[in-house]
Amino acid sequence: MSKKLNIGLFGFGVVGQGLYDIIKTKHLNLEIIKIAIKDPHKERSLPAHLFTTDKDELLNNPEINTIVELINDTEAAFEIVSRALSSGKNVVSSSKKMIALHLNELIELQHKHGTSLLYEGAVCGSIPIIRNLEEYYDNELLHSISGIFNGSSNYILSKGFNENMDYDTALRQAQDLGFAETDPTSDVGGFDAKYKLVIAAAHAYGVVVNPDDVFNLGIQNLSASDIQYAREKNLKIKLVPIAKELDDRHVALFVLPKFVNENEFLYNVEYEYNGVIVQAAFADQQFFFGKGAGGHPTGSAVLSDIAALRYDYQYEYKKAKESKGLNFTNNIELNVYLRYENEGLVTALNFAHIHERYYSGNYKFVIGKINLQNLVENQQLIANNNAFVAFADQLAGVTLAAEVKQAAEVF
Repeated sequence: MSKKLNIGLFGFGVVGQGLYDIIKTKHLNLEIIKIAIKDPHKERSLPAHLFTTDKDELLNNPEINTIVELINDTEAAFEIVSRALSSGKNVVSSSKKMIALHLNELIELQHKHGTSLLYEGAVCGSIPIIRNLEEYYDNELLHSISGIFNGSSNYILSKGFNENMDYDTALRQAQDLGFAETDPTSDVGGFDAKYKLVIAAAHAYGVVVNPDDVFNLGIQNLSASDIQYAREKNLKIKLVPIAKELDDRHVALFVLPKFVNENEFLYNVEYEYNGVIVQAAFADQQFFFGKGAGGHPTGSAVLSDIAALRYDYQYEYKKAKESKGLNFTNNIELNVYLRYENEGLVTALNFAHIHERYYSGNYKFVIGKINLQNLVENQQLIANNNAFVAFADQLAGVTLAAEVKQAAEVF
């Protein structure tokens, strides 16, 4: 028989409201006792007595045995979650940045206090990838995990490719729909996808990596010329995080825009949807697809974790316990497309081999093989030069079939 969960909820924004909407349609053995909010003057859809601005009313309440944390403040979220775990309360969180930055500490707190932290809603919205990595793939050798982990950037790219919408308009639409934050840097810059990748890799490979060590480059510098080039090759551009086991000692993690063709699963993952590809040694390639943004999709993942806590479920971090001594590395060669303005950038990046080089007015690009560490060391230079880099395994050795026409406007 399941135990009753008395919940203290932190945050009542898009996901918090979505979670409540779902809960009220169910007959589960749980009750929301109190909700901590930041703005006491904002109009709410629930009775005022349920809300408080004092976090201690939840954390120090012995009646509350479960904390659900759904706020945007990373350090405040860590304080809430760590205090709750230390005081014997189980926790469900959707704060991917907080979890990625503090994962080792959070694992230690769970072990020390015998509590459970679940965070399915932090990675790819409604897609149950963490539970699958923990349970289904616990004894499987995984060659790679990749996909579309951020619905906001994917929405913008879909609007650009499918509807010829300019970048700024697509971004505003994503913000208006609640898919992107007011400051979109985390989404379009690949940071959000990186935090999710770090969490997924911990369960897939047992390696906890500092997010600051993982290379991420986003779509801010994407231009109409890049889109035109992709179209002429019958390709699309997606922002793709990748975790890849290189050998029995090393695993690489990075986030880059990527050219994908119509035979790849990710080609048809559009708008706010996410897709996760797991390449396994024995199960081969498997694909998970679902909404990665929005209150109800993410709320459903949060509710799944809450329901699991009724039966004392906890992550076992099996791959970490059985670690083969895998270490994170940026020493991997990638085929990339670089659209640039300054020739000095090509020199600085020190390509191992250039397959193709193209000049046409203001549009210049190279396609070639480069060590990921070179991108890491020159990330600021790439940004300063307004250059665009994309993972281009589809284009290695391919000759340009037709001249790319100059685009009239910048995407």
